[in-house]
Amino acid sequence: MSIATRPLSLVVNGGKVGPVDVPEGLMMIDFLHEYLGLTGSRLGCGQGLCRACTLILDGPDGPQEMRTCITGAHFFDGKSVRTVEGHAQRDEKGEVVAPSPVQQAFLEHYSFQCGYCTPGFVNAATVLVERLKKQPVAKTKLEETISDALETHLCRCTGYVRYYEAVKALVLATPGLTKEGA
Repeated sequence: MSIATRPLSLVVNGGKVGPVDVPEGLMMIDFLHEYLGLTGSRLGCGQGLCRACTLILDGPDGPQEMRTCITGAHFFDGKSVRTVEGHAQRDEKGEVVAPSPVQQAFLEHYSFQCGYCTPGFVNAATVLVERLKKQPVAKTKLEETISDALETHLCRCTGYVRYYEAVKALVLATPGLTKEGA
């Protein structure tokens, strides 16, 4: 008996991948880990509830979070995604030279304990910041907006306060993400 496969091609962190023959039922997190060696996305609950496995799907409507533990790899065929490994700035050799603004804010606010959930929070905060660049939020609604963006992510170490503080500080320090008014 053989496992049915079919080709998969996509863009991951700006680089083309594939076509690669991939088992039809393989979840995206397994493709990232086993085929690409990208282990930053974490398999937490395996049921799509904790969101440690989240990546960013770039589409015509802007970036959106996608859970990789419950989404098959073939769903992403022909699409462009970003993992937590793709956020940092790199030099021409591919070496990390600086974390992304979200990653830096998390470091400055000590926004993690064990770090297992951090990739999901980084991706959620990145999606939020990118959306705010297109549609700034009123300062009076900032905390509610951050809560809406992060509340579906679970942290067993209860690091929520620091994640929220880091995102709030980053948004307030980045010109054009907030506006006055209601």
